[in-house]
Amino acid sequence: MKILKKFGIPVMSVSGLLFVSLFMPGCNGGDRQPSLPEYAVMELTPTSVTVNNAFPATVRGSQDIEIRSNVSGFIVKVCVDEGDKVKKGQVLFEIDHSIYEASYNNAKANLEVAKANLETAKITAANKNVLYGKGIISEYEKQLADNQLESSKAAVAQAEANLHSAKTNLDYSYVLSPSDGVVGTIPFRIGSLVGPSTATPLTTVSEIDEMFVYFSMNEKAVLNFARKGGGGDLLAGMPEVELKLADGTIYPHKGKVSAISGVLDVNTGAANMRAVFSNPERLLRSGNTGTVLIPEKYDSTLLIPQSATYELQDKKFVCLLNDSNVVKSQEIQVNNLSDGKTYIVTGGLVPGDRIVIEGVGISVKDGMKIKPITKEESDARFNAATANREN
Repeated sequence: MKILKKFGIPVMSVSGLLFVSLFMPGCNGGDRQPSLPEYAVMELTPTSVTVNNAFPATVRGSQDIEIRSNVSGFIVKVCVDEGDKVKKGQVLFEIDHSIYEASYNNAKANLEVAKANLETAKITAANKNVLYGKGIISEYEKQLADNQLESSKAAVAQAEANLHSAKTNLDYSYVLSPSDGVVGTIPFRIGSLVGPSTATPLTTVSEIDEMFVYFSMNEKAVLNFARKGGGGDLLAGMPEVELKLADGTIYPHKGKVSAISGVLDVNTGAANMRAVFSNPERLLRSGNTGTVLIPEKYDSTLLIPQSATYELQDKKFVCLLNDSNVVKSQEIQVNNLSDGKTYIVTGGLVPGDRIVIEGVGISVKDGMKIKPITKEESDARFNAATANREN
């Protein structure tokens, strides 16, 4: 103490020095509070959104006609190739028609014989009737002549029927396309024996100017659209639909749901549906697969990112932020419809609520206090950090 007085330094008690050292700010930052973690937050506002209902689908031509042979024989000519466009009445296959030509010619000759016999019977009957009128012959002989005439008429009719049948079989040896369309797979080639009993069709001709797209809709969706149609008219409540192709692209023409099965499947509880799409570019082919997208609009709804939710025991939660910026777990209910990125909230949140949209279920915990920032600020910091690492 004498030393301190010698140099003119005021003397303090030891307790005073300790007091100053405890409450005096210094380089150790004793008065600093730990900084709060920053997370992006969004405030919920009602919005209108359109969500697509997705249903797996198969594509068929408006008519897929199996081509079969009505007569038995060997294929002597295949007149088309797979994938060819054909017109109604165009020859697709030729079956060996030599036998049918012979049958036709024979039936034609038999008809000529029957006609000649008919003429003879007519002359005979007329003559017998004259003789009977003069009392020269008995009624018995006259009746025999009349019966022979009727028999000859029946023989002509039978011969004409046989000729028609032979002509039909001959025509059937040329297998024709029943409609405009596209030729499918051709499993039989020249030399193959085919006939009416052949299980596999010769090919299929598909009409593809319009395509039928078949899909199934579950019972809840059926009821939903039926109510929107008014009076339970499901088709009236159905908007135009889109078709997502197997490569993920959207088919350029929209379609219309044109038919629904009258009975739900007892096993699946689903209704079979059919949508019609025009096909001017012939892009769709029978047998394609895809997904029918049926839009449904929601007005004044709350939309949140799926990344802002987490699941616990099959329930969905968000991190709700109170006025003190303290996180609280909040259970929510969402619509089953989803675009894979967002949820439509049906319960648990109201307009004006603030929810954390990053770090949810990982670093953000219930009861944590955070510093809210906007999504744009968060993205800017992330981009800056990424740029610094690259440099």
